[in-house]
Amino acid sequence: MSVILHIVKREQLEKAKSEGVYRGDTLDSQGFIHCSTSKQTVKVTNALLRAQKGLMLLYIATSKVQPKIRYESAGREELYPHQTV
Repeated sequence: MSVILHIVKREQLEKAKSEGVYRGDTLDSQGFIHCSTSKQTVKVTNALLRAQKGLMLLYIATSKVQPKIRYESAGREELYPHQTV
């Protein structure tokens, strides 16, 4: 099983559970939800989210994602998975 990972604030996830849909904090503004591979997650967390508390790591089975997952550059050499609409 192939997985991608997404870092989310606990309160965002709880809200999504009650509403029945998760859109992340970038789907509406950027058109995709930021994800990472298992090898990229620690680097992303340390670079962007280090001081935040109450974060959760979602493991997403790519076979269960209906929108296309695109691998795109984030200004670095690595390609990051993004879930699109």
